[in-house]
Amino acid sequence: MNAAGSQFSVEIQPVLPERFKRLEELANDLYYSWNRGVRGLFRHLDEECWNACAHNPKVFLRRVRQHKLDAAVRDPILLAEYRNVLSAYDTYREEAPTTRIDAYLNPDSDLVAYFSAEFGFHESMPIYAGGLGILAADYCKAMSNLWVPFVGVGLLYRQGYFTQQIDDDGRQIADYPSMNPGDLPVVAAVDDAGQEIHVSVDLPGRSLALKVWLVRVGQIQLCLLDSDVPSNSPQDRLITAQLYVGDGQIRLMQEIVLGIGGVRALRALGLKPTVWHINEGHAAFLLLERCRERVQKGIDFDGAMELVASDTAFTTHTPVAAGHDMYSVKDIETFFGPLIAELGVPTSRVCELGAVPHSANDFSMTSLALRGSRFRNGVSRIHGEVAARMCSFVWPDLQPDENPMGYVTNGADIDTHLALPWVALFEMYMGGGWRAKLTDRNFWHEFIDSIPNHVFLSVRQILKASMLEDVRRRALLQYERYPATRSIADRLTANLTRKHTDTLVVGFARRFATYKRATLLFRDLQRLAQLVNDPMHPVIFVFAGKAHPNDQPGQQYLKQLFDISLLPEFQGKVILLENYNLSMTRELIPGVDVWLNNPEYPLEACGTSGMKAAFNGVINLSVLDGWWAEAYNGENGWAMTPYPQLGKEQREQQEAEDLLNILEYQVIPCYYARNDSGEPEAWLARAKASMKTVLPHFNSIRMAKDYLRDLYAPAANWGRRLGDEGASGALELARWKEKIAASWSGLRARLAKPVPEAIGAEQTLDIDVEVELNGLDADDVVVECVLGTKNNAGAFTVTHRVPFTPADPGGKGTVLFHCDLFGSDQLCSSSGLQHFKIRIYPHHKLLSHWFECGRMLWL
Repeated sequence: MNAAGSQFSVEIQPVLPERFKRLEELANDLYYSWNRGVRGLFRHLDEECWNACAHNPKVFLRRVRQHKLDAAVRDPILLAEYRNVLSAYDTYREEAPTTRIDAYLNPDSDLVAYFSAEFGFHESMPIYAGGLGILAADYCKAMSNLWVPFVGVGLLYRQGYFTQQIDDDGRQIADYPSMNPGDLPVVAAVDDAGQEIHVSVDLPGRSLALKVWLVRVGQIQLCLLDSDVPSNSPQDRLITAQLYVGDGQIRLMQEIVLGIGGVRALRALGLKPTVWHINEGHAAFLLLERCRERVQKGIDFDGAMELVASDTAFTTHTPVAAGHDMYSVKDIETFFGPLIAELGVPTSRVCELGAVPHSANDFSMTSLALRGSRFRNGVSRIHGEVAARMCSFVWPDLQPDENPMGYVTNGADIDTHLALPWVALFEMYMGGGWRAKLTDRNFWHEFIDSIPNHVFLSVRQILKASMLEDVRRRALLQYERYPATRSIADRLTANLTRKHTDTLVVGFARRFATYKRATLLFRDLQRLAQLVNDPMHPVIFVFAGKAHPNDQPGQQYLKQLFDISLLPEFQGKVILLENYNLSMTRELIPGVDVWLNNPEYPLEACGTSGMKAAFNGVINLSVLDGWWAEAYNGENGWAMTPYPQLGKEQREQQEAEDLLNILEYQVIPCYYARNDSGEPEAWLARAKASMKTVLPHFNSIRMAKDYLRDLYAPAANWGRRLGDEGASGALELARWKEKIAASWSGLRARLAKPVPEAIGAEQTLDIDVEVELNGLDADDVVVECVLGTKNNAGAFTVTHRVPFTPADPGGKGTVLFHCDLFGSDQLCSSSGLQHFKIRIYPHHKLLSHWFECGRMLWL
């Protein structure tokens, strides 16, 4: 028996005064995740309780001390703050934004359904792991700000993603604390009779019940699915417990819940999306469920797939293999037998949708998403090119630069990631109107340049001082768990005070995936030690990040960093913080001087932390990959040129040396240089350049507009076009593709007459091509001459496309196609050596992309 006895606790809940009743409304809207006014109001009511509740508004309202609320009723300052917050909230809810979306979607009839495995709105709702989730949440905020008809679909993880501790040996300890839905801004969805809405999905030998939760997110809502339902077995109740579990079968069941259960939840809610967005491949099973729905209404499988794909967009976020879920064909047969039976096709036909080259037994979620969508994108220009190469097997005859993989570069939410001192400064200078100028580059260039240097520097110093104090607080809590005296902990954090705001601080915080190379900086410890310990030009490096519990190499990086941070020459100069999350982000990113990013090129699909840093006048030092390759202009930061042509070891050695060279010869001298007035003029110029070039382009509003214009509007229109008149367009297109598939291999083409080696400048070049159509019609194909340039390596780049005309448009059999090359207006002045090729590809008026079929015949 425990002599100390048992420990009990009781939550004494206050009664909200009538004047503060709407605090409950604010606590139940994730609007608070990007509105500092709401969070500030809670903090001012009882700061000690706010911090103790880990900034969770729902928990705060249950635990705030009654006398604090009673005192607030009599406090005119708090009452005024409360009224101002409510006024801003009501205005946000009631007044439409100045940016209209009518050109893209009809707010009265369209609806975008956005499926994502994670959403990172705020640390109080830990259903996110990293960049994908934070990006998804920032995107939702933009959709809310623009009043887009939009619903997010995800999972309610009762244990979320893990919290991280680093023990005194540098090992990562993962803990999965359980969450009570009562602590979250979620409500159970109910039907018209007030009954909770549950849906179900089929698993082998059983049905899995799913509870549907709703979350208000400003103007939009989030729908979350939860398997922790009493009618499920204890094991099945845990299916949605944790994010990104290592067990493949549980991961598969989670993705069935997300994709199939998500569609059924939307149907149960009475929602009718006209655009379906698959954010990474985790939700791709929604395609099979939507196809099943169409087949049950009498459309055959191929027609149903065409219809489903027509209004589906797919975003891929990573070139790293681990980010693309794969399952065995046997698993698909086991888990989808009943659904495949309803589709009315052999299992092999469904497995073809997820097929990958050279692996007959694997089923790829990315392949399924690619083949089941018509609008696809990577998340930066470089990533779009990488994704086009990675996914080229879907369009086998095409060059990657012409296949249907586009890109939309990510952006970050300004309200979330722009620090409060900057907001205050902007509003002092410009009032609230600056928010209407978020994508106006001229405005930001002029405005940032107009801020006096001493004012700009003072804001930076305020943020830096706050960051240093926060890092010191976190580091002390961490070090005090170790078997070390307080004096050692003090020594390790001695440089983290307001007195050290003149010391250069470099930040690095992100997932500790190996390709992000957290330890690249430490390949030459002797040289680095000389840099950080220069008494005239000291440097502090702050690191933070989590490695997936199954990622042993990533955890080894953490341990290596930990060990280095305790070496005598690096104590207090290299800081490793545990449990990186959104709370730490708000302090760390805006407060450092330099944001370091050195991934292995070209594996950084985009990266958004550097955008958030630049919003706040932090300067990026990054590999020219992802977003930074688009943003860097030579004046707004520093760039590391990658060496992908070298072997791995030689490459890392060279890039590590380049990193230290940039630090030693560019970054550090620039930071410590002073003009005659003692002002870091050159540094401030670069910091201003960082802010004014990144803020207006790499924000989530610009990103949202790109999606609306380039993916959502076309998807909505194409869905209607193929779905009208009983889906006649989808059925016509499916039959036509069957004809193309049957005939294409037998297509033959040849020049009807030789092409001359030279012609006069005033002549046209008549080219005739005979095409044996093998059962196709002349209008089933396009014969095209492409002109272009050749580089020294012989690579051909298309610059002009000139179509051939069939002599008999309705012809069959062998048809003559004719082209007058150089006779068109744009080519009539061509001279010198010209390069061209001739190609043939399938064409139909209902194709969403010229080369959607992926077939091409070159002469």
